[in-house]
Amino acid sequence: MKRKPFGMAAGLLCLLFIALKIGAQDNMKQKPLTREEERVILHKGTEAPFTGEYVDHHEKGTYVCRQCGAALYKSEDKFESHCGWPSFDDEIEGAVKRVPDRDGMRTEIVCAKCGGHLGHVFLNEGFTSKNTRHCVNSISMDFIPAASAAAEETAVFAGGCFWGVEHHFAGKKGVISTEVGYTGGHTQNPTYEEVCSHGTGHAEALKVVFDPSQTSFEELAKLFFEIHDPTQVNRQGPDIGDQYRSQIFYQSESQKKTAEKLIRILVEKGLRIATKLTKAGEFWKAEDYHQDYYEKTGKQPYCHVYTKRF
Repeated sequence: MKRKPFGMAAGLLCLLFIALKIGAQDNMKQKPLTREEERVILHKGTEAPFTGEYVDHHEKGTYVCRQCGAALYKSEDKFESHCGWPSFDDEIEGAVKRVPDRDGMRTEIVCAKCGGHLGHVFLNEGFTSKNTRHCVNSISMDFIPAASAAAEETAVFAGGCFWGVEHHFAGKKGVISTEVGYTGGHTQNPTYEEVCSHGTGHAEALKVVFDPSQTSFEELAKLFFEIHDPTQVNRQGPDIGDQYRSQIFYQSESQKKTAEKLIRILVEKGLRIATKLTKAGEFWKAEDYHQDYYEKTGKQPYCHVYTKRF
């Protein structure tokens, strides 16, 4: 568990805010589903064999969750099993969760981010050298062609505990993937304990990969300023320390100018913005248990609350 200084009064205030805002936040996280998509994804149904759009599909790219947009499978891991459903012998690391099926015999696979039903996984069938077959419903997935993936862009934000920042960005329109980690300091390949010791100079940060044809850096930066308090210095709510500072690590001069414009707007509104702008450097991925923390635990952020500012 993450150990943080947590004043009782501050904690209660944060939790009260969340209780008031949680409904609006959750409604933003996942795309609406058709009735048939609900039958399969939410109620663990199965589409008829040889009817799905990705059964006979050979384009290069990435298969993502239909409900939340999380990347699930790469096209190079897809193979022909002639079973009637798309088959993969590997998943993107950490993207798919295996759970015992209700029938007591099979192993169900679900999206690790949103829990949406994908299908089942079977082992030792001999189809490929990996001896694994993810049998997935086409309707549980969308597909992003490699040509589109080539146009992906990256943004890196630090705004307090990276659990809460990731929670607000994951599943937003145009967001392809999120990853929490450490950046802005001088220690190579830091651990969480080292970052918490305040000797590394790193901030807890979120790397967002997004599709610029569906969203923009400006829209993501606006969200960043609206899900944390950008006036606080080296803290966010009850979390105190330089690793919790507000900072944008820009990837280009265009991103820098956009961030500067948004800061000017907020200053004109009377806010004393503490957010730093720094050219992006090495980003070190955090330990696995930090990734998608709130999705894994079912908990909610305790001090990241959406506040409209633009």
